Amino acid sequence: MKYIDEYRDPDLVRALAERIRDLRYDKPLKIMEICGGHTHAIYQHGLHQLLPDNIELVHGPGCPVCVIPIGRLDDALSMARAPDVIFTTFGDMMRVPGSKGSLLNARADGADIRFVYSPSDALKIARENPDQRVVFFAIGFETTAPSTAVTLLQAQQEGVSNFFMFCNHVLVIPALKALLAAPDLQLDGFLGPGHVSAIIGMQPYEFIARDHGKSVVLSGFEPVDVLQSVYLIVKQKTEGRSAVENQYSRAIKYEGNLTALKLMDQTMEVRPFFEWRGLGSIPESALKLRSDFSQFDAELRFDVPGLKVEDPKICQCGEVLRGALKPHQCRAFATACTPEAPIGTCMVSSEGACAAYYKYGRTLLTDTMKKWAQ
Repeated sequence: MKYIDEYRDPDLVRALAERIRDLRYDKPLKIMEICGGHTHAIYQHGLHQLLPDNIELVHGPGCPVCVIPIGRLDDALSMARAPDVIFTTFGDMMRVPGSKGSLLNARADGADIRFVYSPSDALKIARENPDQRVVFFAIGFETTAPSTAVTLLQAQQEGVSNFFMFCNHVLVIPALKALLAAPDLQLDGFLGPGHVSAIIGMQPYEFIARDHGKSVVLSGFEPVDVLQSVYLIVKQKTEGRSAVENQYSRAIKYEGNLTALKLMDQTMEVRPFFEWRGLGSIPESALKLRSDFSQFDAELRFDVPGLKVEDPKICQCGEVLRGALKPHQCRAFATACTPEAPIGTCMVSSEGACAAYYKYGRTLLTDTMKKWAQ
């Protein structure tokens, strides 16, 4: 990709929308975009309004902040409020509500909580504050796990003894297996997460087409990417086949990023179970630090509650993450739950579906859509 404008070209967008219509596929078609980045692209640019009425886009669990359950946030708050601790996190996590407030509330109460852009930033803080315990809240799918792995190896090599990881990395394939096993969710295809797939490659998705007869297209995040991916799914359906295709070939190789996968395997291993917001406990769906790195494992070094905490009854974030509800169908959407006073994670995260609907979906046509419609 030389210029981002190439992937936002109105002429290309119009041509792709016309090609989708020209396929004349008239059966109902429900496609889940797994990644929250796709959801924001769809609603920011009004792409859903360019599709035939029989094609429905629903939102999946590919927002790493959104799927972290309240109990894990309460564990983070417990660490952050401990004496002599500097707690570091990505900015999206600051306003996520736990059962006893948010990290932002804890900082206002005097806890030393800092947002960082990478785990290496947190390691730097640990070097600069040897008398403090520095904890990094490691979250994300396979996309961000390699940077956690590199930082762990660096901390081990340097012997930084006051640095700890609270590991909450989750895995996309077990989540998809849980969705496909749900009897109440009927899907015809998936827009696969481009950034995750750049790490894990194409092969892990093949069971979806082979065993479940669902189409998968691994997609980039610009308007042309998304519409081309939808076109490929519809084309598969008109041809009566299901396959895994790679629209995002400029970033994804079939085998994935072998160096990144090796680093992850060197430093982390699969947990037997992990609790997901909205999806419940999913086996082998998250990572923890290997025993060789136990000296950096915050879960072993801090006394945390470790409790399962139910979501507020008014919040339907779980149904949104499962694709069972659209954000505007949640009874709290834009009333009790807003970005300024969120109840659920889907309204907080920059990849959250509720945040996308709130920011972009309350108007019929965005400026971009108006330009394309001319």
